[in-house]
Amino acid sequence: MSGHSKWSSIKHQKGVADAKRGQLFTKLTREIIVAVRQGGNDPDGNFRLRLAVQRARDSNMPMENIERGIKKGSGQAEGAALTEMILEGYGPSGVAVLVQALSDNRNRTAQEVRSTFSRHGGSLGESGCVAWLFNQRGLINIATDGLDTEELALQAIDVGAEDVNVGQDYMEIYTKPEQLELVKRALEQKKLTIDSAELAMIPKTTLELDEKAALQTLKLLDKLEELDDVQHVYSNADFSDSVLEKYKIQL
Repeated sequence: MSGHSKWSSIKHQKGVADAKRGQLFTKLTREIIVAVRQGGNDPDGNFRLRLAVQRARDSNMPMENIERGIKKGSGQAEGAALTEMILEGYGPSGVAVLVQALSDNRNRTAQEVRSTFSRHGGSLGESGCVAWLFNQRGLINIATDGLDTEELALQAIDVGAEDVNVGQDYMEIYTKPEQLELVKRALEQKKLTIDSAELAMIPKTTLELDEKAALQTLKLLDKLEELDDVQHVYSNADFSDSVLEKYKIQL
């Protein structure tokens, strides 16, 4: 999503991420549990688990929490039965919204997501209504303050990146899903600081919104992300830096 890195950075600067760290740790633990159940408890042979553990470490999650999540996933400790869910809908001005959730109660999660859409100018749609607008890709975020963005973009392409998006003080680097780790390691070897690396659902095309609709959409995405069962939220909205900065003031 255009503006994804910038928005993540703004929320961190405002302390929103720290204020909700407990909720964040819960979501990270759930991702670890599901990764283990799908691919085993050995990170060396389980890419999804390696990614989940790395995200947990990047978020300063204690190692004991990570290990507890792995034990729950492998059945060594008690844990809830979690189901992966994809929920799709529309936001203000018809913007496409894709919600990834992990839940122990599908009906509760669907109702919470539906209510959140309704309260913030959107509507929950049928399965498949917007998923076709997105592709899974690797996404690496780098803060570019003081860096030569043209040189950085060339370096990223040289090590296997498919595309880059340069913002005011950040860069989004896109890869094939299976190339994410390789490109990330290659950039780190060049002494570049990686803010985050993840598999994300990236829109094939983006939708430009007027300021009012853009601000409403940001509010909707925020409220969806705050739901306990929701892991990730994606949209095809194109947020300008000016809109993001204006919304930042409202936080």
